[in-house]
Amino acid sequence: MARIIQKYGGSSVATLDLIKNVAKRAIAAKNEGHEVVVVLSAMKGETDRLIGLAKALHNSPSPREMDNLLATGEQTSVALFALACQALGEKVKSFCGWQAGIKTDEDHGRARITDINPSRLKTELAKGRIAVVAGFQGIDRLGDLTTLGRGGSDTTAVALAVALKADTCEIYTDVDGIYTTDPHVCDKARKMDRISYEEMLELASLGAKVMEIRSVELAMNYSVAIHVRHAHSLSSGTLICEEDADMEKTPVRGVTHSVNEARITLLKVPDQPGVAARILSLISKAGIVVDMIIQNKSVSHDSNGQETHLTDFSFTVPLVDYGKTMELMQATGQEIGAEKILGDDNIAKVSIVGVGMRNHAGVATLMFQALAKEGINLSMISTSEIKISCVIEKKYAELAVRALHDAFKLDQSA
Repeated sequence: MARIIQKYGGSSVATLDLIKNVAKRAIAAKNEGHEVVVVLSAMKGETDRLIGLAKALHNSPSPREMDNLLATGEQTSVALFALACQALGEKVKSFCGWQAGIKTDEDHGRARITDINPSRLKTELAKGRIAVVAGFQGIDRLGDLTTLGRGGSDTTAVALAVALKADTCEIYTDVDGIYTTDPHVCDKARKMDRISYEEMLELASLGAKVMEIRSVELAMNYSVAIHVRHAHSLSSGTLICEEDADMEKTPVRGVTHSVNEARITLLKVPDQPGVAARILSLISKAGIVVDMIIQNKSVSHDSNGQETHLTDFSFTVPLVDYGKTMELMQATGQEIGAEKILGDDNIAKVSIVGVGMRNHAGVATLMFQALAKEGINLSMISTSEIKISCVIEKKYAELAVRALHDAFKLDQSA
C-alpha cells in the first residue's frame, strides 16, 4: 500500500462532469489499496471571475480581503469533489487549507508555507477515507486566510507530500507530461519520460508553464518525486526526479521562451563602486525581480586628456513591471548622472537547458550558429552551469525555439 498525493488543476475540474471523472480516478487509486490525498485548484475561470467581482467594487482591493475571496474558489472545488465521491458510495472528507494544518507567513497574495500539521489528514486516511484539500491556501499566525500565489496548488501538493511522507506526488494537468519545448510552438516537441529537478527549475523559471517554481524547489529540497500526468488519460507522463547518468548524455534537454520581458538600459553611468547596488536596491525595494544583467565599460577623454570611466548598465524585468521600473530609473538616472535611460518592451528571451552542458563542449557555439542562420541578432546573453539564455527581438521568439529544437535534435530520444 502506498500513500499518494493527487493534485488536479483548474482545467481538470472545470465542470461537474470533469469533477466526477476526477473523483472516479481517485477512487480507483484507493481501490488499489492506496491511501489517497487529493489537492484541488479552483474550477477553471473561477479565480478570474472572483478577481473581476472584487475590482468591480474597488480599484485596489486589500490583499487580506482578496485572500478571503479567492480562497472560496478552491473550497468550492473540494466540496463538490467530496459530494461526487459520496454519490459514488465512497468515504471522503474535504478540508480547507487551514483545516488541513497548513500554516503560512502573513504575506497575503503570495504567502509561503511555514509549517504543516497533517494529524487530521492522517486520522481520516486511517479511517479509510479519501482526504481532499483546498490548494493554494493556508492560515497565518493571526488566524487570517492566506493564498500562495500563482501555482500555489502545486506547492500545496508537494508540501503535503513532504509532511505526510507520501510515496508519490502526482500532478494532473491538461497536458500529458513535460515536453522538450512548447508543442504549440514546435510540432516536433517530444514528451520526456524523466527530467531532473534542476532542469525543471530552470525551464519553469524561464517560461515553461507546466510546473510552478516553488513546488519544484520544495520537491528537490526534500527529494519528492513528482509525476506529471494528464488528468483524463492513462499515459505515463513525466517523472521529475534526481539527476541520473542518462540525463547527462544529452547536452540540451529542453528549449523554452518568454515574451513577457522588458529591458532597461542606463547609458554612460559613472563607473564607480556602489552604483549598481544603488540601482538594483531601489528596484528590489519595489518588489520587482531583475533577471539578466549586463554592464559594458568604456573610457572617454576630455579636452585635457583626463580619463572618465563610464558604463552602460542593462537589465531585464518582467513585462508587467516595465512601466514602474522606467519611472524609478528616470529619477535614479538623474541622481547618479546617467546620460540617458532607454527602455525596450519588444524583446523575448529564448533559453536552452540541460544538465549535460556540464560535460559537453560547443553548446553555446551551436546555439549561436543556429540563431545566426535564421538572421536572429542577440542583444543579451546569460549563462549558468545548465542554461544559456539570449535576449532577441520578440517577433523572432517562436522561430528561435524551432531553430534550436532542430539544432540540438531534441525530437530524437536520448
